[in-house]
Amino acid sequence: MNGAAFKIAMRELRGGLRGFWIFLLCLALGVAAIAAVGSVRTAIQTGLEKEASALLGGDAEARFTYRFATDDERAWLNDHAETVSEVVDFRSMLTTGPDDARERALAQVKGVDVAYPLYGSVGLKPEMSMADALAVRDGIAGVVAEQVLLDRMGLQPGDVVRLGSKDYELRAALLREPDSVTSGFTLGPRVIVARTALEGSDLLAEGTLFNTAYRLKLSPTDNIAALGREAQNLFRDSGLRWRDNRNGTPGVARFVERLGAFLVLVGLAGLAVGGVGVSAAVRAYLEGKTETIATLKTLGASGRTIFSIYMIQIGFLAIVGVTAGLIIGAGLPAILGPWLAADLPVPALFGIYPRPLAEAAFYGLMTALIFTIWPLARARDLRAAGLFRDATSERREWPGTFYIVVVALLVAALIAAVVILSGIPDLALGSAAGIVVSLGALTLAAILTRKIAHRLSRARISRGRPALRLAFGSVGGPGGETASVILSLGLGLTVLAAIGQIDSNLRGVIEQDLPDVAPAYFFVDIQNNQLDDFKQIALAETGVDKIETAPMLRGIITKINGKPAREVAGGHWALRGDRGVTYSVAPPAGSEIVAGAWWDENYTGPPVMSFAQEEALEMGVGIGDTLTVNILGRDITATIQALRVVEFRNMGINFLMTMNPGAVSGAPHTHIATVYADEASEAPLLRKLADTYPNITAIRVRDGIERVSEALNGLATATRYGAAATLLTGFIVLIGAAAAGERRRIYEAAVLKTLGAARSGILASFALRSAILGAAAGTVAIIAGGLGGWGVMTFVMDAKFTFEPVSAIAIVAGGALASLLAGLAFAWRPLGVRPARVLRARD
Repeated sequence: MNGAAFKIAMRELRGGLRGFWIFLLCLALGVAAIAAVGSVRTAIQTGLEKEASALLGGDAEARFTYRFATDDERAWLNDHAETVSEVVDFRSMLTTGPDDARERALAQVKGVDVAYPLYGSVGLKPEMSMADALAVRDGIAGVVAEQVLLDRMGLQPGDVVRLGSKDYELRAALLREPDSVTSGFTLGPRVIVARTALEGSDLLAEGTLFNTAYRLKLSPTDNIAALGREAQNLFRDSGLRWRDNRNGTPGVARFVERLGAFLVLVGLAGLAVGGVGVSAAVRAYLEGKTETIATLKTLGASGRTIFSIYMIQIGFLAIVGVTAGLIIGAGLPAILGPWLAADLPVPALFGIYPRPLAEAAFYGLMTALIFTIWPLARARDLRAAGLFRDATSERREWPGTFYIVVVALLVAALIAAVVILSGIPDLALGSAAGIVVSLGALTLAAILTRKIAHRLSRARISRGRPALRLAFGSVGGPGGETASVILSLGLGLTVLAAIGQIDSNLRGVIEQDLPDVAPAYFFVDIQNNQLDDFKQIALAETGVDKIETAPMLRGIITKINGKPAREVAGGHWALRGDRGVTYSVAPPAGSEIVAGAWWDENYTGPPVMSFAQEEALEMGVGIGDTLTVNILGRDITATIQALRVVEFRNMGINFLMTMNPGAVSGAPHTHIATVYADEASEAPLLRKLADTYPNITAIRVRDGIERVSEALNGLATATRYGAAATLLTGFIVLIGAAAAGERRRIYEAAVLKTLGAARSGILASFALRSAILGAAAGTVAIIAGGLGGWGVMTFVMDAKFTFEPVSAIAIVAGGALASLLAGLAFAWRPLGVRPARVLRARD
């Protein structure tokens, strides 16, 4: 009988794809979105892997915090590499112009040696070699700077600029920096200068804030993994951090992977919306085949044969839709690759990659299968006599238990695949659960809407208002499009509502976290002998309210209770790189000690520290535990004596670790200061302090906020594109539902015209029912989307969530409008039909 089922299925397909265009579009769009995002993500990951050495600056890198390598460390590096390039990186103020009218800007300075860069090339305008650009001419060394800095300060090649207490000649604009990706987040444009030319600038004194990196060019035969283990075993306790080209840009790779996975999850939500359209298209198609199915059953065809016939047809069409989606999803990134690569801040190798296409195909086929089995199973189990009855009556029968179990198992398998393949299992599981719960909530909302509308059609509000009564009656009556419209439009709007809430919260996260009074500047690298005069000069300036200072050191947590820190606290952010350390006789003003007690003012015992309470809980440490912190190559083991509340969001001076003065005060260090001043006083304050202390670096708080806002806006833009694709799919499904209901509207219009209804009343009835369904879908979307936005902001972004009502109102209005437009688009034909012809055909 399977052979017969196949023949019948193929024969029916010869009649064309009428009724299946929505089916194909829904699958193709969902698969294309997932395939395109996956292809772009894979292209970037491949580019990062291929250009790993150039991005890192070498085959491997040894990095130190606030110090240069010792003679022993440098000797080991030289012995194990063909070439070693030393790079020093720090922030400083770049100034230009006459002393009485100097312009100032924060810059990220990189001091390089003659070997830089080991891989890749530096792009300069005008074109020249790095050696020429940084060479000493007529007693003055050269620098190059990013074009944005030149534009901001009105600089041209040949102008003289100052870093610290030394003048340099600007030789060229920096267009391309091969290792810029590894620099991470910076607050100022890049400036590159020769390492030797920094001598005499007063910028690299002991205790100032700088990082050094030693890039290694290795022999192809070297075992990088073994070399890394040896370096860490020898020098880990001295603060060495090792990276190599196996994972030279972990932060960038992690960000790309997580953002790509998040967008894939958004694409899966779109595919779920498309799945509703798939189910509606299959149901509408089967309703059109009522007589055929009834005839086949009358002739002896079993339910299994009926199921097989239409599963073969729909399976064939699903393959066509998925293939179309794969072609679009793989083709667009490949075609647009050259333009995309030029705009991306990281390298990308665009091409056809099998894995993301296979994942997209799997998701598409599984979605089609899940949303197809249910309506097919219902048709399989109906009796021939029932099928010959009026096709507009609703068939409420559930499919058999076997098919319900199969659908449940397929859903579980799909969710498991998403969790495994996404790379972000927690978010994937939460998103999948959110989609399932949203579908359930929308189904309940459809049932509730139908019941409420049915009651309202008989209530006083509908008396004397035939259009309104007809609209309520249609929404609340059997059959119709209530469920399909609320499900398709509702899920699309839910995704859009969640993205809208996330977007508004991302935009407002900086403003929400800003304290009522934020400092105007952070000043760093204040030397011990400059501190008192610095405070006097700052406080003497009109408009300065107050100034706070603290000793500033940086250290790397290497051990917890004598064990390697990562074995105890895993990948906690406090262990990723160096962290701020200070010392104090008394608790900082306003500190809240929540456990333990501060040390006495005259304490002279072993090192003790106060640690941030929240981070201590996350790392699993508390009072009495010991932390070993490497500061300037020296290990200091301190016992946690107090836990305090640290609010990093208040933008004041906050340290993760505060030690007793005797533990670290003898180490070379500088001071950090925050100055609170009104906006009008910022410029004169900066001029006076920068002229007096050229070695001190000023960081304007507003500039830092703008840089963070730019990064958050970029993330929000990416999520909005994903939501737009999902909403487009939902609108297509909505159009499909409206088209599928056109047959019902034609019959209703014919009956109403026969009973004397005017066209305007019939049109008003159609418009009202569409608006009611859109409003119902939008209302559910607000609740579900708000919960989704809260979950992402609370558990993923670790930020406060604030419900944003404007976008919520827009969601309801947009949902009602979209449903109204789709309903009206398919209302004109029913209005124009002749009742006699329609009613005669139904006899």
